[in-house]
Amino acid sequence: MAKKAKTHSKGGPAPASKKPRRWSGYVTETSHALSLEDGVFKKDDPKEIARSLKRSAEHSKDRKGTPLQSAMSMLNFYINRGGKNLSAGRKKILEQAKDELHRLFHKDE
Repeated sequence: MAKKAKTHSKGGPAPASKKPRRWSGYVTETSHALSLEDGVFKKDDPKEIARSLKRSAEHSKDRKGTPLQSAMSMLNFYINRGGKNLSAGRKKILEQAKDELHRLFHKDE
């Protein structure tokens, strides 16, 4: 016997849940540590990714560590949560963004 689809009280389909399916999606969407630019991790230029993360980290009032630590933490979080689903090319760009983050922050010292 097939299961019936959940319906809303007005007879239509139930509204889609706003909660992400996975905890990592929830953290990414609700974290107060950094306000990230939309699509920052989808950019193709490691320098643009690093500049955006740096800008977000420097403007954040809620971070616990230094701006470099916060920016690197978000980048590592994204890479680690992507795991096997990240293509080799995407992972290479994100790893290059780590190097660029170090360059950007050490240039300011």
